[in-house]
Amino acid sequence: MVKLYEVLKGAKRAGIAGHVRPDGDCTGSCLALYQYIGLYFPEVAVDVYLEEIPNSFHMLTGADEICHGLPENMVYDVFFALDCGDVGRLGFAGTLFEKAKKTVCIDHHVSNESFADVNQIVPDASSTSELIYNLMDKEKITKEVAEALYLGIVHDTGVFQYSSTKPSTMEAGAELLRKGIDGPKIIEKTFFEKTYAQNQVLGKALLESIRLMDGKVIFSYITKKSMSFFGVKAKDLEGIVSQLRVTAGVEVAIFLYELESGEFKVSLRSKEKVDVSKVARYFGGGGHVRAAGLTFRGTVYDAVNNLMNQISLQLEDGA
Repeated sequence: MVKLYEVLKGAKRAGIAGHVRPDGDCTGSCLALYQYIGLYFPEVAVDVYLEEIPNSFHMLTGADEICHGLPENMVYDVFFALDCGDVGRLGFAGTLFEKAKKTVCIDHHVSNESFADVNQIVPDASSTSELIYNLMDKEKITKEVAEALYLGIVHDTGVFQYSSTKPSTMEAGAELLRKGIDGPKIIEKTFFEKTYAQNQVLGKALLESIRLMDGKVIFSYITKKSMSFFGVKAKDLEGIVSQLRVTAGVEVAIFLYELESGEFKVSLRSKEKVDVSKVARYFGGGGHVRAAGLTFRGTVYDAVNNLMNQISLQLEDGA
């Protein structure tokens, strides 16, 4: 197991980054570690790098201190990659990772190939936030750090409902609640609550969804034109694929949104029979058994047809 005092020994500057288009687990784990190092390793100057996060995540302490651009001539003594399966997924912060004197990766993606100097990859963990929780001295976890960790765990477990939720996950959640955080508020404000525009675009995605393979697969997509019409960004589309997944009779949900002309971000979710991480890896993506993603170049129908070829192999095997 990674020991923070060992990897930070002798370090003067540390950097932290997560994957592109940061979700709850990415944001929560990064901000929790950022606060913890700042509190208990005062000799280490620490920075955190992420792309723009959802507005609701700004309730977390440290959110307004996130760096969104590259500093000049910065070389970190230690650089942490959290909730990220490969360097490319770090986005703009990948440059800082590659220049760092020591690199550390903490992650739970089954597709992670241990690309750092020091790696802690636990594919069956509920979340990277739970892994970060386990690295910390539980007595030193502040209410603010607990809020970030709880948000991360909540989001990557679907509010403790996904199969990755273990007894240890529930125990971690209970300990974080004992720090005095408002768990129901975190869940309501960051997981369930949506803006009117988010609900509108969700409605469009559901209304225009299509079922395939006798209803076992469902897909929908949103174009850049539609995103502009509704006034939403990529961060506002989180949760659509999960809503598609809960459709009765569906085993796999596919949601795509247009990044640029001819390029789509693809999110995959499954229930029991399909390992979507295998599907994503086939196309250069990655993720977890029940949740994965990739980027696809071509038309939306090219994407769906190619994805269906891989999904059908597993559905047929499991029939």
